[in-house]
Amino acid sequence: MTLVERIAKDLTGAMKARDQGTLSALRMAKAALMNGEVSKGHALDDPEAQQVLASLMKQRRDSIEQFAAAGRTDLADKERAELAILERYAPPAVSAADLEQAVDAAIRETGATSAKDIGRVMKAVMGALAGRTVDGKTVNELVRKRLG
Repeated sequence: MTLVERIAKDLTGAMKARDQGTLSALRMAKAALMNGEVSKGHALDDPEAQQVLASLMKQRRDSIEQFAAAGRTDLADKERAELAILERYAPPAVSAADLEQAVDAAIRETGATSAKDIGRVMKAVMGALAGRTVDGKTVNELVRKRLG
């Protein structure tokens, strides 16, 4: 079962269970996936659908940060609940040890020596970890620490 099919099936289940929180998050995810299909001109395969979901999760994280800074805990809690639902569909997260190994390998492969090479190292790391949940901000911080 593809990711899009799983979301559609779970959306139906949430409707039947009258779970408004889950229903709202899954409707938003399905709309984003359908927009992705329209923009690509074809049905999304799983890696493309994962990218769409990753961008939705990033939006939720950014919103949580902004709402918390503004003192809007009610909205931040709503975003946290949506994020938890979306994370059910995310691929397994990369462990810290795997991330460090990937960064070290990318630095060796690219021959990076200074902060000027961050872009090449980031591209290599993100390519190596494609298909897994990884936070680009965390990767960037680790690469800067290794090259700085």
